[in-house]
Amino acid sequence: MSTRKQATLRETTVGRVRSEVLAFTVGDDPRLDLALVAADCLGSAAHATMLSRLPARVRPFGVSGRRALIRELRRIMVAAREGRFTITAADQDVHLAVERELTQRLGVLGKQIHTARSRNDQIAVDLRLLAREQLLGLVADTGRVAAALLALARRGRRVPMVGRTHLQPAMTSSVGLWAAAYAESLFDDITLLRAAYALNDACPLGAAAGYGVPWPVDRSLTARLLGFRRPVHNVLHAIQARGKVEGAILAACAQVMVSLSRLAQDLMIFTLPEFGYFSLPEGFGTGSSIMPQKYNPDVLELIRARAARVLACELAVMEVVRGLPGGYNRDLQETKGPLLEGLAITRGCLRILPPLLAGLKINRRALLAGFTPGVFAAERVLELVAGGRPFREAYQYVKAHLRELQAGDPYRSLAAKRHLGAPGRPEFKVARRRLEASRRWAQRQWAAHCAVVRRLLGVRYPLRGMREGV
Repeated sequence: MSTRKQATLRETTVGRVRSEVLAFTVGDDPRLDLALVAADCLGSAAHATMLSRLPARVRPFGVSGRRALIRELRRIMVAAREGRFTITAADQDVHLAVERELTQRLGVLGKQIHTARSRNDQIAVDLRLLAREQLLGLVADTGRVAAALLALARRGRRVPMVGRTHLQPAMTSSVGLWAAAYAESLFDDITLLRAAYALNDACPLGAAAGYGVPWPVDRSLTARLLGFRRPVHNVLHAIQARGKVEGAILAACAQVMVSLSRLAQDLMIFTLPEFGYFSLPEGFGTGSSIMPQKYNPDVLELIRARAARVLACELAVMEVVRGLPGGYNRDLQETKGPLLEGLAITRGCLRILPPLLAGLKINRRALLAGFTPGVFAAERVLELVAGGRPFREAYQYVKAHLRELQAGDPYRSLAAKRHLGAPGRPEFKVARRRLEASRRWAQRQWAAHCAVVRRLLGVRYPLRGMREGV
């Protein structure tokens, strides 16, 4: 090989690689993996604890070695939180960057940390630990938007609003029914987030490259130390589940974003001057660089657009996984970016909405002006049925005499709809119970997760400045 070609080879932890090949295969990992430093430190602490308890004949280090490793892992985690930890292209990823730091500080002991594991089960457990925090944060954030919608529904529970199908005037509804419907949609989405959490709640650590190791590693211990409900039983599945788990998480995020996108679309329509049902609070739109009168609903437009991006993230992950053969494949590296992007977008959209909804003004006069005689057509049919006409005859009669139809009283029409869930029966007990149940669940799981980190690393958690599920 020529000297020039030799000069392009880089010596890495996993072999000699051409410089351009290293850059290509590393991709965005040095940037993306900064989000995984805390999770990698936590997983490494559990692995080190398990190694320190192995039988003496194979134990790479004992209690003192474990303490030294965990001390350094704590330092790395805090440094990363403060922006003082870097991952280089030579490191390739978070795993080798952490191992480099440990080796520089602890010498041979740092070189022992990777005993009986692979970067395959490392990244698998890192992503599940990060997803645990993010899913709990998503449940909490989604609950906050639902709570803001329920507060809006209470404000508008007696305010008539034209209900629409095909966007055309249909029947009498209320602001309360409209807002509470989106809250209930988000409660369903929380059910999906919790299902994704349950799927994620299994530990792949100890699977190594997917085929186990000829050492008596205790996978149940590492699962308990990390607060997982159980280990992923089959070691090959523990590795092959990557991508599918991420896809399920993004599918739940996508459902949240669909709810938010439809809400945003409604608000954009109903705040148009031609409708004027609601007014957006100041500070949630922008003006035009040429038209002084403009107040554009940028926040709502971006929520609508970003819903498409989250759906694209889900599709990207599932398309990567769809064509893979069994075992680990490097293609899975390409699922990390969409997962992190989808989580970040969903949480960002959820966090911007509560103050917008709290400041939304209900314009009662404009809402009442939307009631045309046609809105009461179905009620007139039922009046004729109550008088003895068969439904289909009454329907055809009203349809043939629509020009003679008189506008009714929206308040009276609203009050007449008293059956379960109808707009004239504005009670929110069921919704409040669902909201409180999801809030308690997220708080319990978050407290349990923080306790796991404190026990394993002996560090105060959450770290300063962290929000729940961040």
